[in-house]
Amino acid sequence: MELGLLLNPGHRPGSDLSAAVAWDVELIRWADELGYREAWIGEHLTVPWEPVPAPDLVIAQALTQTSTIRLGPSSLNLPLHHPAMVAHRWAFLDQLSQGRINLGLGASGTLTDWHLYGIDGASGQHREMMVESLDAVVRLWTEPGPYESSGRFWTVNKPGPMVDGFLDFHMQPFQRPHPPIHLSGLSPQSPTLRLCGERGYAPLSLALNTEYLAELWRTVEQGADTTGAVVDRSSWGIGWDVFVAETDEEALRLSLDSGMGAYLGEFWLPMLRGVGLASMYKADPDMSDADLTPEYYLRHCALVGSVETVVDKIEESVARTGGFGTLIQQGHDFADDRAPLRASMEMLATEVMPRVRAARGVAEGVSR
Repeated sequence: MELGLLLNPGHRPGSDLSAAVAWDVELIRWADELGYREAWIGEHLTVPWEPVPAPDLVIAQALTQTSTIRLGPSSLNLPLHHPAMVAHRWAFLDQLSQGRINLGLGASGTLTDWHLYGIDGASGQHREMMVESLDAVVRLWTEPGPYESSGRFWTVNKPGPMVDGFLDFHMQPFQRPHPPIHLSGLSPQSPTLRLCGERGYAPLSLALNTEYLAELWRTVEQGADTTGAVVDRSSWGIGWDVFVAETDEEALRLSLDSGMGAYLGEFWLPMLRGVGLASMYKADPDMSDADLTPEYYLRHCALVGSVETVVDKIEESVARTGGFGTLIQQGHDFADDRAPLRASMEMLATEVMPRVRAARGVAEGVSR
């Protein structure tokens, strides 16, 4: 199992954006130093708590301060971009990174982003746009031109040489045929994750609950079964809230008294209640929404506690989901008091994960 980092990123509305992005880049630098395999930056245009409309600009800054960690958007919302621009900007960034880009793609599930662009998400138009865009981007990277193509939503023509060859399509990714593609989906029967399986791409998920996660993987496998594609749990990345400290109560206190606690209490949990998804975190379906507090969430739904507790929780999540390849830690704003998060990340990388990997190695050896 590898480690990853996901930055939605969460910052209190009205934060200084320059300082907020500087903090995000510092977190990525820490992750690089500690051997995390990948880091992901979210894209949201109209979410004040997640104020990054251009993840490529954050990634470009992080590339200059890191050496090995792979970077990508999660997710680049394809309905919000012309496919030709996606192909060019991300091929260019892959070249600048010398092949350190992962491409996390999605259909966009933000109501206000749909409204901004006039997208009929209620009818599933956003998913249709995502598929058309994805096909167009991959075609630009893999199929020789020239050709002309008009879809339902976009026209994407690949030009041949013009003006004695001085003008031509020339931008290609560093990684051939293209950077690794990861698809994110939220609903248990997500058409996006079914597509992920059909094409053998890597899935990205949020850890709403382990039963839900197990169903998501079944959806990926069902998609793969229709085409004969090969899917491997080692490619599956799952985003969790994680915090490690010397004791369970210290980990809980430091999480609550930080940007993580503010994000959960003032945005994430109220927002989920507003869209009718709060039940995803409830152990008892009869539990009231008011009882779904940040403390309840951190105790029962997150990987928060001492080294021993977090190891046990990861092992339990592996057993209940059937296994996954990357534990993606969700990043939060600890800029006002950085030491606790740095210590947590160090314990996660140097104490928790070696024990998890050793346990998995023993389990695999026994199963063989």
